Amino acid sequence: MLLLLSVFGAIIGVQLLTTLGVTPNTAIIGAMAAMIIARIPLQCCVRFRSIHIQNLAQSATSAATFGAANSLLLPIAIPWLFGRQEMVMPMFIGVALAMLLDGWLLYRLFNTRVFPAEGAWPPGIAAAESIKAGDQGGKQAVLLSVGIVIGAIGSWFKFPMAALGTAFIGNIWALGMLGVGFLLRGYSPSLFNSDLNKLYIPHGVMAGAGVIALLQIIKLIRQRKAPSVVADDGEASLPAAQNEQMGKTLRFGALGFMAIAVLIALSSGLYAHLSLPWLLAFVLYAAFAAFLHEMIVGLAAMHSGWFPAFAVALITLLIGILIGFPADALAMLCGFSAATGPAFADMGYDLKAGWILRGKGCHSRFELEGRRQQLFAAMLAFVVAIPVVLLIFRDYFSQGLIPPVAKVYVAAINAGVSLEIAKSLLIWAIPGAIIQLLGGPGRQMGVMLATGLLINNPLAGWAMIIGIVIRTAALRIGGVAARNKIEVLAAGLIAGDALFSFFSSVLPGGKK
Repeated sequence: MLLLLSVFGAIIGVQLLTTLGVTPNTAIIGAMAAMIIARIPLQCCVRFRSIHIQNLAQSATSAATFGAANSLLLPIAIPWLFGRQEMVMPMFIGVALAMLLDGWLLYRLFNTRVFPAEGAWPPGIAAAESIKAGDQGGKQAVLLSVGIVIGAIGSWFKFPMAALGTAFIGNIWALGMLGVGFLLRGYSPSLFNSDLNKLYIPHGVMAGAGVIALLQIIKLIRQRKAPSVVADDGEASLPAAQNEQMGKTLRFGALGFMAIAVLIALSSGLYAHLSLPWLLAFVLYAAFAAFLHEMIVGLAAMHSGWFPAFAVALITLLIGILIGFPADALAMLCGFSAATGPAFADMGYDLKAGWILRGKGCHSRFELEGRRQQLFAAMLAFVVAIPVVLLIFRDYFSQGLIPPVAKVYVAAINAGVSLEIAKSLLIWAIPGAIIQLLGGPGRQMGVMLATGLLINNPLAGWAMIIGIVIRTAALRIGGVAARNKIEVLAAGLIAGDALFSFFSSVLPGGKK
């Protein structure tokens, strides 16, 4: 079943990215497929009643979707559009390896100081609550169903219900800054008589916030070990054990990205067009950009459920243009950077769902084994996505079905960067760095503000503000007892939005 769901997820991811320009989270689709199979009155279908089997199904489906679309198809579209078809296969091999490394890194970093399991990871909560409600039935299932209906109806009227649901369960500070960013970007023409995006203000804010975020991560890694806590089964707590390995994992990841950058440079023929100093500069900057892109996307995904992978890749590209890399090197650099992050963030969502379903870390051995099984499911999905994309990308590209954001990257490479753009990036990096510094690593205020500024969606800003107000009022009135109901309702809203987006895209007469 995981094989079938992986093929399905990969094809759907490619189809939606090329037609809509975005990739919705299909985790709920995978979980519901397992739930439906579990209701078939056959002995072979009994095992699918397990919430942990359903967790593996949603893990594989979403991993295949994001892996095929964001990590594989998008990067290879850049050299294709650039007219350098001979660079497509070197890029494909490089980003396939980066995707696998991406998933493994989040698996190793999950439930550490940098990416704690207690973090929001809203789509993960939504998937877990959906699976739990489907398993338990009763009032929980009714509340989830109500949320799904409301989410689908709201999406029909083009209101961002996923944003509203996320506001019920995410980090309030992070989501508040995200909402402010959405509103400022959406209403900047009327408020300031100018478009913030055309002034490259969001890009500068993200650049400054991203650098500070990286420094904060380094500081977290170098913190002294916390005292071990004993779990219910007598084992040392998982976070304490994993924090000890965090530095080693990140060093391995950095070296892995550097090795992939070397492979891309050599296999694509860049070495023949670059002098040795420029070649070394390309390898170092490409590895740094990929690593930073992964961290920023992961932090944004953890706190808000949104990950600005397209926009952050554009920022690393703009900085590469400022450095002075030639066009061929920029195309490979951009594709490599864009490939890292989506698989990383999606793995976090899936592991969060599994962590909730397995008892939130109360049973260390069970948690470790379940997490390992999720890694196997995701890696299977990634491995399946590789031949799927390899078999179909030429047909898609020859028909003009190319991810729209790839055209943006190519246009940026051809246009170059002016002195005014460089000046704007440097100036606005300062407030981005200050806000990120003030918020600290637990709130990621600078990164989240920049994420909102990069996305033109003022309705999502209003949804965030409304959701935060409703959530705060509900918790004050109902106390802790209201928290679980809010989470289940939020899961329904997010699931309803995802289901509506999915079916309206793939059914005849849907969105184009």
